[in-house]
Amino acid sequence: MDSLAATALPDLWDRLTGTQPDPDLWVVFATLVAALAVVVWHPVWRLARNAVTIAHEGGHGLVALLTGRQLTGIRLHSDTSGLTVSRGKPYGLGMILTAAAGYTAPSLLGLGGAALLATGRITLLLWVATALLVAMLVMIRNAYGMLTVLLAGGAFLLVSWLAGPQVQAAFAYAVVWFLLLGGVRPPFELQSKRSRGGAGDSDADQLSRLTHVPAGLWLFLFHAVSLCSLVGGGRWLLEG
Repeated sequence: MDSLAATALPDLWDRLTGTQPDPDLWVVFATLVAALAVVVWHPVWRLARNAVTIAHEGGHGLVALLTGRQLTGIRLHSDTSGLTVSRGKPYGLGMILTAAAGYTAPSLLGLGGAALLATGRITLLLWVATALLVAMLVMIRNAYGMLTVLLAGGAFLLVSWLAGPQVQAAFAYAVVWFLLLGGVRPPFELQSKRSRGGAGDSDADQLSRLTHVPAGLWLFLFHAVSLCSLVGGGRWLLEG
């Protein structure tokens, strides 16, 4: 038993940290077109936006923990809204970073994923994503949120363990393209709602109250992060 473990663990580590061959260029472009269609076509986007909400609320939660706040729970709703609750000082750098993390998280996750794919670490990307979803599941506090995170985590787990290298590569590229492209749309949706007098308690408005910086400038930051991530991550994916 000990010898089996001694053999299996290095093999597992090599599989996790090793590199895999890049997919054919047509796969890269096909996943780009598919992700773009999902983001642009509104009926599909309404469903796919749940994945962006997972990244959004996960970003709030992760940064809350990293800045020393106490994360008490995350809720995901069927209208693709969400709520992350943490305890700590209601002001200061930790609160500002936590509030700013939501709209920037999908794009930054996509950028990080593109960096991994550019170096051929497809398996590592899939396992890291699975681990993050499992960690997030522990903090989910409603049934719909548990269902969506379980489905997302299950998809990553099945692809990681059962799919062949080409399917894994296509899945990974599709996910990263979706995060990069899908991260661009929510700031525009928020801007549209605010122009009609809605979303008065949005992340941008909360940040404005925390920092005394106009909400429009925080919206500009969200746009800048998402668009720069798309440009940078897209170059890595296409050149990889």
